[in-house]
Amino acid sequence: MKIQFLGQNCFLFTYKDKTILCDPFYNYKKAESGFEISAQKIDYILLTHAHGDHIADVEEVLEHYPEATIIGVPEICGYFNNAKNTIDVNLGGSAKIDDLKISMVPAHHTSSFPDGSYGGVPVGYIFRLPEGKNIYLAGDTGVMSDMQLFPALYGNLDLSILPVGGHYTMCARKAAFAAAELLKTPKVIGCHFDTFAPIEIDHQEAQKHFAEKNVELILPKLGETFGI
Repeated sequence: MKIQFLGQNCFLFTYKDKTILCDPFYNYKKAESGFEISAQKIDYILLTHAHGDHIADVEEVLEHYPEATIIGVPEICGYFNNAKNTIDVNLGGSAKIDDLKISMVPAHHTSSFPDGSYGGVPVGYIFRLPEGKNIYLAGDTGVMSDMQLFPALYGNLDLSILPVGGHYTMCARKAAFAAAELLKTPKVIGCHFDTFAPIEIDHQEAQKHFAEKNVELILPKLGETFGI
């Protein structure tokens, strides 16, 4: 699987011949990422919650790729009623994309659409690859005790994508604690940082918190791609 960071909590996951765009917010600073939606092939749109910095570009994706399938809680799938295809998962459920299983898990946050309407509950996802690799995509969340159940339920978390910006989510210190003490994950890709003034972080300090917990932290650059 390839993972490309497009800013905030927007990632493009490529698995075999399928692409999954999470929380579309790629137009913000796209000059730095080099991402152009018209040059892509988007099969799925994966949504963690309804805040504007996570759904801003959904309509544009659907304009270019009307057959793309939205995966999210029922309230989010219902909101985008112009989408031809949806998979309305709820907590405890999973979506299957070929041999990739994406399981929905809780997140501690809020969720409402920019117009003020109810966005359902915020969630995260665990990508369960057939070779036994697991990736945790936390979405926007604070530290929560549920995290310690994830490796017990799904197996070792080889990689976790965690917010580290603080203010609206976990800060780096809390994310390092969650990674080491609850998730038992050896490697973290940070997200939800440096986008706006309230979530600008000190990169050296963030690395220090993770180093103290013996967890590798990657603070990706816009457009950077990783593999697992």
